[in-house]
Amino acid sequence: MAVATSPPRKRRNLGDLKVAMIFLVPATVGFVVFYIWPTLRGAYLSFTEYSLLSAPKFNGLDNYERMVQDSFFWNALGVTVEYVVINIGLQTVLAIGIAMLMYRLTKSITVRAVVLLPYLVANVVVALVWYWMLDYQVGIVNQALSWIGIDPVAFFGDSHWAIPTVALINVWRHMGYTALLVFAGLQTIPSYVYEAAEVDGSTEMKTFWRITLPLLRPVLAMVLVVTMIGSFQIFDTVAVTTQGGPINATRVIYYYIYERAFTRFDFGYASAMALVLFGILAIVSLVQLRLLRAKESDLA
Repeated sequence: MAVATSPPRKRRNLGDLKVAMIFLVPATVGFVVFYIWPTLRGAYLSFTEYSLLSAPKFNGLDNYERMVQDSFFWNALGVTVEYVVINIGLQTVLAIGIAMLMYRLTKSITVRAVVLLPYLVANVVVALVWYWMLDYQVGIVNQALSWIGIDPVAFFGDSHWAIPTVALINVWRHMGYTALLVFAGLQTIPSYVYEAAEVDGSTEMKTFWRITLPLLRPVLAMVLVVTMIGSFQIFDTVAVTTQGGPINATRVIYYYIYERAFTRFDFGYASAMALVLFGILAIVSLVQLRLLRAKESDLA
């Protein structure tokens, strides 16, 4: 005797699909309106001469040719790379150190919350607080340096100190969040791996270099890609503290794009620079993922 398909189950599946679509539609609309459309619009404007006072006028590759000859663009790109190297280098090392301390000493939720606190503070607030603390005349840091006989340092006013200072501020804000990502990765490493290493007489340092770091590679790959993209997008701290100075020493690429678009209303050229930056980030991210073998794990 043949068994008929159950109509209620089919109707229930269609009902679940409708509910899922209801929840997906707002997110999809938001993604299209705020991500896809601006991206396509920006790509189009990069081939035009456009300001708010006139309609876009197609000019082919003129914006890109202009970019190649623009010394300010190359300076901004170089400053950004300097910032990225300092920020990622220090942030990654400190985050791994903090994560290892939490993993070895305590797994308290309270400690994790304290570590994450700086990340929860808005970028602008963090920049303003550090701008006051590092002020040349009344900053508490320079006051402390004077107490021990060291001359005040123009952290934001000296071209040699400015970009490292901006980088250190953002290292302080983000290293707790990065540490928690690494800490989560450490918890995925089976305890028997460390037990076997201890039986073999491996020291803490050898265990870290030969076991912990290799097994953390997929997590570190993700962390490095995320921090690299975020570092290239540095804007808030520079806008609040130095406005690109002194003498273009902190004029990062994002701030330069902002200046061209919203100060000089050169939206076509700004869009071209933004599109080039998007390409750079995509290429660097793919290279990082390939070199770090992000999809592979050494854990057999």
